[in-house]
Amino acid sequence: MSDMQDYKSSLSDPSSRKFETFSYLPPMDKEKIRKQVEYIVSKGWNPGIEHTEPENAGGHYWYMWKLPMFGETDVDAILAEVEACHKAHPNNHVRLLGFDNFAQSAGAAMVIYRGKTV
Repeated sequence: MSDMQDYKSSLSDPSSRKFETFSYLPPMDKEKIRKQVEYIVSKGWNPGIEHTEPENAGGHYWYMWKLPMFGETDVDAILAEVEACHKAHPNNHVRLLGFDNFAQSAGAAMVIYRGKTV
């Protein structure tokens, strides 16, 4: 196990914090984000958008951007709402969730925009 990488993440360095699985990977470009949204739609999950200030991102509560997009299958409409949330809150982290009605949980969660850290 010695070749496992230690991800240096700390409370004192907000830019180092990890929020979900994708944050351990290289940043996704627009096409890769689109593929993830297509996956959420293909699973029949309901997209939900949340945002929060970078200093509060480690907490369990993020602000909901409107209601979840129940039954939405238009990837462009979902991406437009993510962009609208980011424009309304440019300094906040913005994440997309895929709510699974059957498991009654989030089947997917990814931070699409990272807010500016102090």
